[in-house]
Amino acid sequence: MGVLLVNLGTPDSPAVADVRRYLAEFLSDPLVLDIPAPLRWLLLHGVILRRRPARSAEAYAKIWTSAGSPLLVHGRALRDRLTERLAVLSGKPVPVALGMRYGSPSLEQAAADLVAQSVQRALVLPLFPQYSRAATGSAEDAVRRACARAGLGEPLVAGPFFAHPGFIAALCAVARPRLAAVAPDHVLFSYHGLPERQVRRAAPAHCLARPDCCDAPGDVLPRCYRAQCYATSRALCAALGLEPQRVSTGFQSRLGRTPWVRPYTDELLPQLRTRGVRRLAVLCPAFAADCLETLEEIGLRARDRWRDLGGEDLVLLPSLNAEPAWVEALAEMLLPDLGS
Repeated sequence: MGVLLVNLGTPDSPAVADVRRYLAEFLSDPLVLDIPAPLRWLLLHGVILRRRPARSAEAYAKIWTSAGSPLLVHGRALRDRLTERLAVLSGKPVPVALGMRYGSPSLEQAAADLVAQSVQRALVLPLFPQYSRAATGSAEDAVRRACARAGLGEPLVAGPFFAHPGFIAALCAVARPRLAAVAPDHVLFSYHGLPERQVRRAAPAHCLARPDCCDAPGDVLPRCYRAQCYATSRALCAALGLEPQRVSTGFQSRLGRTPWVRPYTDELLPQLRTRGVRRLAVLCPAFAADCLETLEEIGLRARDRWRDLGGEDLVLLPSLNAEPAWVEALAEMLLPDLGS
C-alpha cells in the first residue's frame, strides 16, 4: 500500500492565463459552485472568468517564490519527508505521492506514480482537517475515479482530523514559540468559509438554527464543517492554555453575495480594534499548508487593514507545511492503516 496526499491545487504560474485555467477547472466543479449547471456556466464564463483571473493573478504574484507556488513547494516537501519517516517507522519503503484536486500534479498523475512503484492500493489523506462536501467530498470522488483509471484497488480514505491529538499537537508545536515571541493581545483562528446553504445540508434542523449550535453539536459533528472548525478552536485553546476572552474564531475567503458562515474574519478585525486589541496573532487551522488564502489574504491584506485600523501589528502564524512535528504526527496517524 502507498500513500496519496491530496490538496486543493494551485495555478502553474501567476500568469493571468494560468490562473484563468485553474479557476475554470476549480469553479466548474458542481460541488464548489453548487448552483444549477446553466446558471453556473453563465456566472463562471459571463462574470467570474472575465474579472477574477487578473485580480487573483496579481495576488498570486505577491506570494510566488523562486521555487514556485508555496502550496506546491510545501506539498512536495511534506511528501518527501513523510516518505523518509514512514520508511523508518515501518522498516520498509512506503511510496508517497502528492496530487491536487485541481491543477498539477493531477490526481491521475499521482495515481500513476504509485502504480509505477508497484502499489496496488492507496491510503488517501485529503489534507483538509475539517470535512466539507465541497473540498473533501469532491476530492474523495475524484480520487476514486483516478485510482480506478490507474488500475489501483478501491482506495482507503482517511477521515477528517480536525481534533486528532497529533494534528492539535503539531499546530501547538508550530504556534507556541511564535506566540511566546509575539506576545499578542488576542489570537484569531481564521478558517475558510462556506456558503450557509452548504453547511445547513449537514443537518437542516440543527445547523445554524441558533447562535450556539456549534457549542454542543452532538451527532451532527461528523457532518458539519462549521462545528468541526469550532471543535478545532476549542482543542487549540485548551492545548495552548489560551484564555477564552483572548480568542476569536472567524471565517474568511467568501465569494459572491450569498450568506456565508459567520462571523466573517474581515468584520472581526474592526470589532477587535474597538475592544482595544493592538497586537493580533492569526492562525489558519483549516489550511495544512500556506497558500494564497493564508499568505496573501491574511498575511498581506488583513495585516494592512489592521494597521489602517490603528492596530500595532497583525502576525500570521505559519501553517503546518512540512514542519517536523507535522511529519511525525502524519506518520503516526497513517501507519496503523498501511497494513490494511
